[in-house]
Amino acid sequence: MPKIAFIFPGQGSQSVGMGREIYENFAVAREVYQEADAVLARSISGLCFNGPEEQLKDTRNSQPCILTTSMALLRVLTTEGVRPDFMAGHSLGEYSALVAAEAGTFAEAIQLVNRRAQLMAEADPEQQGAMAAVLGLNREALNDCLQTVNQIEAANYNCPGQIVISGAKANMAKLQESVNVKGGKFIPLPVSGAFHSSFMKKAAEIFKTDLTAVTWRQPRIPLISNVSALPVSSEQLVDNLYRQIYSPVLWEDTLNYLASQDVRIFCEVGPGKILSGLVKKTLKTATIINCEDLGSLKKALAILKEV
Repeated sequence: MPKIAFIFPGQGSQSVGMGREIYENFAVAREVYQEADAVLARSISGLCFNGPEEQLKDTRNSQPCILTTSMALLRVLTTEGVRPDFMAGHSLGEYSALVAAEAGTFAEAIQLVNRRAQLMAEADPEQQGAMAAVLGLNREALNDCLQTVNQIEAANYNCPGQIVISGAKANMAKLQESVNVKGGKFIPLPVSGAFHSSFMKKAAEIFKTDLTAVTWRQPRIPLISNVSALPVSSEQLVDNLYRQIYSPVLWEDTLNYLASQDVRIFCEVGPGKILSGLVKKTLKTATIINCEDLGSLKKALAILKEV
């Protein structure tokens, strides 16, 4: 029998209107949005359903909104009896994955994510950091480029030939030259800081206090860590989530690990299809399902209930 992994998207997957259909059609989904609104004492549901887009793009809003929408969709899937074999999430999505694995509660996760988003937004007040996607180079070639500049690091190993870099905005032009010389493509990303880099170390140090205040539980379903691409225990969660803020996301490695564990079905639970695309580029024979609205949810349930 093929194994199933639920994978949860991170920042950049948000869109105005996300989750509205699920909210309107499933009581268990409404409960998730209502809990988010109550815990944070602000209208997360209103931001998800109505935006406006500029507010939703703000990391302080997009992070709790994506988590809430992912959890509403998850709640429907689990209520329908779907139980995967593994959980994994991309950056912010790791918090969705840990709730899905029952290592923490949704209330705990959304408070942590709200705090994480605030700290990340405030980590670079002078906006000296930037991020870019590098396409067409392998890790070794990109590492050669990174050796030519200071204060720029690999941030996300997304899939073969797609690596996101993060660091000092002032040094990006020099890195772009090196990437172009090697035949790669350099695409600046519209973000407000150098996430998953040393620019976030101070934010991580502050956030560690919040992480240690939570009583983490052993994941009931294997939960794959962004920083190790291996299953994580409750004892490792604080250190892993602390390091995740300033360390690269090993997403390609995570997918390859899941494939090595006989996972053949990947279900992206949350807004957008970004992770589905990364699975397709990494694992050519995988079955990929996405679950973001009423139509895709019904299709996902039809497939997953047959497995």
